[in-house]
Amino acid sequence: MEIFLTIAVLAIGVVVFGVIIYNKLVKNRQMVEEGWSGIDVQLKRRANLIPNMLETVKGYMGHESDTLQAVTEARAAVQGAGDASPSERGGLEGMLSGALGRLMAVAESYPDLKANTTFLELQEALQTVEDEIQLARRYYNGAVRNMNVSVESFPSNIVASQFSFVKAEYFELENEADRAVPDVSFK
Repeated sequence: MEIFLTIAVLAIGVVVFGVIIYNKLVKNRQMVEEGWSGIDVQLKRRANLIPNMLETVKGYMGHESDTLQAVTEARAAVQGAGDASPSERGGLEGMLSGALGRLMAVAESYPDLKANTTFLELQEALQTVEDEIQLARRYYNGAVRNMNVSVESFPSNIVASQFSFVKAEYFELENEADRAVPDVSFK
């Protein structure tokens, strides 16, 4: 009778431990999904600012059509990638960031544009969104890290494999130049 009772207590303990691990995995998966949703919201905010910025810039930069076209095409590619994986989305977002960076660099050559209050407001709004994207990306990547640790660690990896929990994908920059430390020179 004691052996049966001991086995029953151990079985209940294992089941309770399994439920706790399962719930932790579910929580981590939800945090990853919440993090990705946060990134997606910020990326959509950025994409919605771009047409207004392009319209403001077109009047001043008529002969910079290549730069304007690059931003337009990169934005269209990003908008067409709705359910893309984080790595695919990262590559497209990197292209858009690069095109926007070139647009801002070219805008520096136009003093009237730099003084335009609409352009300045849009530029400030875009910078705010870029900061929000960075924060959302950090949150998402932290949630991915927690999920991946849970999926790979023992004994949660046993529960994860039984219930088809898989590692999540980080949202990283594709362009190595985006990771480079800027060169500052005071000449």
